[in-house]
Amino acid sequence: MVDVSAFANRLAKNYKHYAKWARRNELDAWRVYDRDVPQFPLIIDVYGQRIHLQEYDTGWQIEESEYVAWIAAVQQAISDITGVPLWNIALKTRRRQKGESQYEKTGRDGEDFVVAEQGQRFWVNLDAYLDTGLFLDHRNTRKRVSDEAAGKRFLNLFAYTGSFTVYAANGGAVSSETVDLSNTYQAWSRRNFELNGLDPAKHQLIRDDVFQYLEDAAFAGKQFDLIVMDPPSFSNSKKMMDELDVQRDQVKLVDGAMRLLAPDGVLYFSNNLRSFTLDDRLVADYAVQDISAQSVPEDFRNKKIHQCWRIRHRH
Repeated sequence: MVDVSAFANRLAKNYKHYAKWARRNELDAWRVYDRDVPQFPLIIDVYGQRIHLQEYDTGWQIEESEYVAWIAAVQQAISDITGVPLWNIALKTRRRQKGESQYEKTGRDGEDFVVAEQGQRFWVNLDAYLDTGLFLDHRNTRKRVSDEAAGKRFLNLFAYTGSFTVYAANGGAVSSETVDLSNTYQAWSRRNFELNGLDPAKHQLIRDDVFQYLEDAAFAGKQFDLIVMDPPSFSNSKKMMDELDVQRDQVKLVDGAMRLLAPDGVLYFSNNLRSFTLDDRLVADYAVQDISAQSVPEDFRNKKIHQCWRIRHRH
């Protein structure tokens, strides 16, 4: 018998607390366990009646038969505590590698289904890609964007599946542009827009390299009142002109976005590179406020999951 009691006890305690909290906050999707017990390096997210289980590679040496018994015991404990049947637990192993891309296919198809979040609805898939289609750690920032969007022109850069745009539109944004280079994710955004009744005449999807888009939009004299930019830490997509390194390229990215920002507008800039430090030049040039303490949601034990700044023009 494999002893998973330390894990099961912590999971049960977390589940009891956060299940109630999630219901109060109208959340179908939330984090219930985040490597709380070091011997169980797992991240567990609830998505409606399903579980997304990620196992982090610690480099431990363990016999295959022992591992199989251990992961089976873990999954059984999760099922017992949450009531989610074993076949609805999607297991992924995250290998340590530089520049791991959210675009990586797992080779499995999985099934698309809808989760609700604070009045919005999103398509997710727990199997097909490393990520699910909805970054749960940006829930608070999405809400903030919705609260500030009324009457605004909104721009979403590195948009992934367009969730920020859905929030902005439901918050009363008059128009938006949603920019991502991936056909897969632009198609996913389109489905999210349709699911939430967004008017395609007002909310445009633009498939482009963000660096190229920033140049073209500045040349065209475009202006926005509210911008969100959440780039990946690294990207070397074959479609991009150059590879992206968020630490190195931050000034170029933020300057490019600020050129498009109306005088009283707001840019939200975030990323999830743990070692990231904001360039002093940006702090000198703009009015910058670190809002990470408010932007990381309370179901995330890892308060360093991302960093987020609210950036405005100095007047």
